[in-house]
Amino acid sequence: MILRARVVLPIVGPAIRDGGVVVSGTRIRAVGPWRDFRKRTAGQHVDLGEVVLMPGLVNAHCHLDYTLMAGQFSPPKHFIDWLRSITSTKAQWTTAEYKESWQKGAQMLLRTGTTTVADVEAVPQLLPEVWEATPLRIISLLEMIGITRRRPPETVLREALGKISILGHKRCSIGLSPHAPYSTVVQLLRMSGVLARRRGWLLCTHVAESSTEFEMFKEAKGEMFEWLRRSGREMEDCGTASPVEHLERCGLLRENLVATHANYLARGDARLLAKRRVSVVHCPRSHAFFRHDPFPLKRLTRAGVNVCLGTDSLATVVQYRREPVELDLFAEMRLLAHRHNWLSSAAILRMATVHAARALGRQGSIGELSPGAFADMVVLRVSDNKKRVADAILEHRGLVAASMIDGQWALPPS
Repeated sequence: MILRARVVLPIVGPAIRDGGVVVSGTRIRAVGPWRDFRKRTAGQHVDLGEVVLMPGLVNAHCHLDYTLMAGQFSPPKHFIDWLRSITSTKAQWTTAEYKESWQKGAQMLLRTGTTTVADVEAVPQLLPEVWEATPLRIISLLEMIGITRRRPPETVLREALGKISILGHKRCSIGLSPHAPYSTVVQLLRMSGVLARRRGWLLCTHVAESSTEFEMFKEAKGEMFEWLRRSGREMEDCGTASPVEHLERCGLLRENLVATHANYLARGDARLLAKRRVSVVHCPRSHAFFRHDPFPLKRLTRAGVNVCLGTDSLATVVQYRREPVELDLFAEMRLLAHRHNWLSSAAILRMATVHAARALGRQGSIGELSPGAFADMVVLRVSDNKKRVADAILEHRGLVAASMIDGQWALPPS
């Protein structure tokens, strides 16, 4: 198949006016000006018209399970108030409700331009059935939580391994997600890190998301510290280090770790993350929901940390006057541009494509249009061709015009 578009944006190279992409099977064979391909007689020629053809977006952090919780929670005064609320809500949901929520979320991502998502899976019994319900490329990260020793870490990991052993899929894959330093005992963090490195799995954890988490680990006090101590968590790991330093002591800071949020950093944390080649995922709408301090993006990027983007869940997106909200990386990019106006549109697009691909260990395969990469791409209709392509793309709202994954149309062009 040979695709033609008014603009082809490879991300890893400059925009190509009147460009073409040659697809063979599930991969991209060539990218370049249309004139280089127009005389080829083999294959189907598809002229997409006055559109931009670009890589599918890569969502580096999501909770598809919670999609239908949109609008159920107001921005909390304290972070632990939200933790209590969502924990209570989750306990009341059935597996069928989680399944519907997951599938609705996957549909949202597909129609708003995501083609690959790293999804934290709190309900592993949904797998692999939900994988078959979407053409998305999914990395399901099995969530593990345990604040006491009543459930030994060996048991938690054994259960995760039991689930993984029966999963196999051409397009979708698996990883581990010890939930967060505050919600996971030290031994489980250490064992998860060792196992993930041994198996070559992606590892994800929420870290330094809130100021009260930072206070808990750095100073052994605060609302989260007291709440978890009353809940039976052993608190000996608190009082001497930041949450990031805590992960370093547990052996988690490695290249296969995706550190989600990292909103509150101690001096030296950014350099430590860069040294260990840990990627950080920023979720702008979730960050705004909790009214966190400004995200330390300049500190992280100046230190050399690979920062990418995710949507988090719709349980942490403000819904105004019952207006519908969607899992939408374009919405995340627009808010990022508003909050960090020193960033170029091109840099923001890289955070939702090649930076995210690198974080997920898929660089060169997703998030770019280049020979050998998967044929994962989206088609956008942008209004003003006098603007720079990246600026026009960032203004895109609504549904994509078409989406291709693995060389097959997931959303066919109309």
